Amino acid sequence: MSKVQEIEEAVSGLSQEELAQFRVWFEEKFDSAKWDAEFEHDAVSGRLDALAERAVSDFNNGNFREL
Repeated sequence: MSKVQEIEEAVSGLSQEELAQFRVWFEEKFDSAKWDAEFEHDAVSGRLDALAERAVSDFNNGNFREL
């Protein structure tokens, strides 16, 4: 049995509460990490520069609202 099959079997046997806890853990551990890595790559590569410049310009021109 492969590791993936073992994981599938283990996850299938979880209670609803355990499954909810697993989903939170998995999202925080893997989905968030992937998004963070992609965002960091985009920031370092300059892909977000235009967006940042516009945000700073809007702020400096008073085009914002407090949250």
